[in-house]
Amino acid sequence: MPDYDWAVPPGGEGKITVRVKTAGKQGRLRDTVRVYSNDPTIKEMRLTISAFVKSPIYYSPASLLIKGKRGKPIERAVELRAGLDRPLELTPVYFNLENQLTYTIEEIEKGRRFRVLFKSKPDASSAFHGILNLKTNYPEKPQITLPIRGRIKEELGGKRN
Repeated sequence: MPDYDWAVPPGGEGKITVRVKTAGKQGRLRDTVRVYSNDPTIKEMRLTISAFVKSPIYYSPASLLIKGKRGKPIERAVELRAGLDRPLELTPVYFNLENQLTYTIEEIEKGRRFRVLFKSKPDASSAFHGILNLKTNYPEKPQITLPIRGRIKEELGGKRN
């Protein structure tokens, strides 16, 4: 909720204070605030706030959507990167989608960059959601929770030409 000067005289200046909650956010952040006035030439103005939220560990995407057609292999990946100047270690501690997916953790750059590759199983449900929890060696971020959703559609009969 912004805090602002309620009345600004013509030609005067006012102050707008905006607080952005960054908990759970990482990397580039952009938000917009609309300002309305009774000025006949500028009734509405948009202010854009840009920032970079530092994090011990960056990962993208923040949540994973796995969708496709049944019978075709579906693969999606999450990239993780160390945000600190010391090696990162990842250890899987919990995964509740064993019946739907398999996953592998690849170290792309030793102690710095990782890729978690998810693959659908042939008998995956049509809709599912769950998580993969990874333990880290960073006290600043001891655990990462990757939310995963999936939608597998049945192949419709016959091809159209």
